[in-house]
Amino acid sequence: MSLRVTNQIINNMMKRRTFLQKSGIVLAALGLSQAGLSLLSDRYYQALAQSSPRKLALLIGINQYSFGTPLTGCVTDVELQRELLIHRFGFHPSDILTITDQQATRQNIETAFLEHLTKQVKPGDVVVFHFSGYGSRFAKAAVQESENLGEQKNQGESPVTNLLLPVDGMIQIKNQPVVNALTEDTLWLLLRSLSTDLLTSVLDTSYTDGGIILQGNLRVRSRPSIITGEVTQQEFAFQDQLKQNSQIISPNTGIVLVAAKPEQVATEGQIDGFNSGFFTYALTQHLWQATPASTVQISLNRVAGTVEQLVGNKQEPQIYRQTNSKQNSLNYHVLSQPMVSADGVVTAVDENSKTAQLWLAGLPAKVLQYNINSLFNAVTELNSSNQVTPPLQLAIRSHEGLKAKARINSINPNEINKLQVGQLVQEAVRVLPHNINLTVALDSCLARIERVDATSAVSGIPHVTSVVAGEQSADCLLGRVSTTESVLARAESESVSGLSTPLPKISYGLFSPGLEPIPNTSGEAGEAVKTAVNRLVPKLHTLLAAKLLRLTANEGSSRLGVQAILETIAPNEQVLMQRSTVRASWPTPTVSISSTASKEGITKLPINSSIQYKIHNYGDAPIYFILLGIDANGGAIALLPARSKPNLNEQGSNTFATEVINPGETINFPPTDSPFKWVVQGSAGVVEIQLIFSRAPFSQTLETLESAKISDFGRLTNLPNPLEVAKAILNDLHQASGSMIDAIAPSPDTWVLDVNNWATFSFIYQIV
Repeated sequence: MSLRVTNQIINNMMKRRTFLQKSGIVLAALGLSQAGLSLLSDRYYQALAQSSPRKLALLIGINQYSFGTPLTGCVTDVELQRELLIHRFGFHPSDILTITDQQATRQNIETAFLEHLTKQVKPGDVVVFHFSGYGSRFAKAAVQESENLGEQKNQGESPVTNLLLPVDGMIQIKNQPVVNALTEDTLWLLLRSLSTDLLTSVLDTSYTDGGIILQGNLRVRSRPSIITGEVTQQEFAFQDQLKQNSQIISPNTGIVLVAAKPEQVATEGQIDGFNSGFFTYALTQHLWQATPASTVQISLNRVAGTVEQLVGNKQEPQIYRQTNSKQNSLNYHVLSQPMVSADGVVTAVDENSKTAQLWLAGLPAKVLQYNINSLFNAVTELNSSNQVTPPLQLAIRSHEGLKAKARINSINPNEINKLQVGQLVQEAVRVLPHNINLTVALDSCLARIERVDATSAVSGIPHVTSVVAGEQSADCLLGRVSTTESVLARAESESVSGLSTPLPKISYGLFSPGLEPIPNTSGEAGEAVKTAVNRLVPKLHTLLAAKLLRLTANEGSSRLGVQAILETIAPNEQVLMQRSTVRASWPTPTVSISSTASKEGITKLPINSSIQYKIHNYGDAPIYFILLGIDANGGAIALLPARSKPNLNEQGSNTFATEVINPGETINFPPTDSPFKWVVQGSAGVVEIQLIFSRAPFSQTLETLESAKISDFGRLTNLPNPLEVAKAILNDLHQASGSMIDAIAPSPDTWVLDVNNWATFSFIYQIV
């Protein structure tokens, strides 16, 4: 490199440093002034944050690019990370630098990394780096050979390099296109410049050119591969400077988590009034409630399961790198005291109106939409059993996305004064309305007349609504099974022929929001779209039932003392997944897990494996349970625990009673000595099981199942009435809430679920 180029790079770095100092980028990116910072509870942050070692974060999110279609969820990703780091893991606000939109130029990002991280980080410090935005690939023979250790190249293949696109990622110099991106090679060098092993990077972007802006109902975070122009020489010169820097002491890049596999695309979309990357949302939501005992692989499994529920299995998060093999858990957890799981935090208090503003990013995504009148406890003091004492309750009155307005349920001014900005909140009572709908997005590949007919047909189905793909959140998508005809050709056919040309013989089916086909939903070629919608009514009811059951998921907030383990018993014995309530009043039993999902998210389970659940009641009261779910073929299934002999109800007819799990008891399901063995069979695909526990028997649920032909061993496949069963589950959990119903005095068309009386665990795995 010439001396002239070197001096130019040094001058640019000095200019960028000056920019950071003069523009007040730290406070601007944080969205706070000095006066705003003073309003925060200094006592809270001083107690939460650790003076040494430090915790530093650099968070980058770009929606408004100077080229291409704007994104909508990247700035929210930064906000999700920032609130999590401050309120859950003790990062001081001044140690978190956020750079968004027009501030996020390549030069500013690289300089911020050097100034905020490289120059400040010391051995033992905790570092989090996050990027949300477009990714792309540069593919040209002239590009320098990539140092990307995570990518293999075939002989004869043109070298490619992955790119993180800043806001000015594509520029023109002398009328020639220039790639002004942060290359993946530069990122590895920057990460290696940090003198700490406690480093976690989160990349909510992707590099694969999917050739589309929308994938089903979701927006794609990949730009087309770049095949013209040159990578700016300043980027290569910057890499050379980093290589010469004596602070690069090891090849360690810490833990790098990515939103999707290399051949997949990362997506974003609307989640109940706010837009976010699905990977970032799933990760941060999990970490609000996770414990330090969670390994990287376990955390990734949980996150991948949530992404699968929201998107489908066309996006599978994975561990891209983990060069520090000694680090077994996510570095978020390091040095975090106290480690209190939470569902959100108090962000503002108005003592005059007895109201508070809450940030509720720890709740499951769909629950946010339906939690009006739900109750939360403000964490004021924890006893040895992790219980809030005394509870100061907050009742949700309204919400907008992740933010909610709550009434403080106290007439005592002294208690109201105890509520402070920065206090964590934990769910106490979940209130859900009866009128929950399934939302179906109409795929953009459908012609106008198809969308009109589909909308008309859907409007006649109770509790099912339709939206245009890409405009609103949706639970599934209706589209063509065969998409060989281009959208452009269809549009031309409409405009030129006035729809006089008959449409080709195609069929319709249902897809996940990320365009993954839902099994057994495609019809015969040539059917009308209205016919298809009517044909799909039973499947839509099944999907709505699955949505209702997901709304009961509360592993993080339940106070029942229950643990469930999924394990294979043949061809070999292996613990696959474990679920435990973390807020119960009793110590959680420890389990050694050896998951098959080492770096690929969802646990893989071979066909013909024999599985069982091991359930342990470590609480102080008897509990009942039932297992419901969706199998790999898309059908609803139910499995009941061992049943006693039929009992006579008040009308004199037979009914079934479920087996009780007493305190301290552990059972296997199916029982080891039972003739029924649960062998994984059928087609490859994703299985989702909800294991639901209650202090009270599932009386109404069992009555609803009376009409179904259940085998002697409690197994029912292709459940004929899944929607009725799901509603019966909610009715039973509502009745189990007992006195809490009277205390809230809810509307008669709502379900009231007390976290002290129920728990729902989700088990999601892929049959291969």
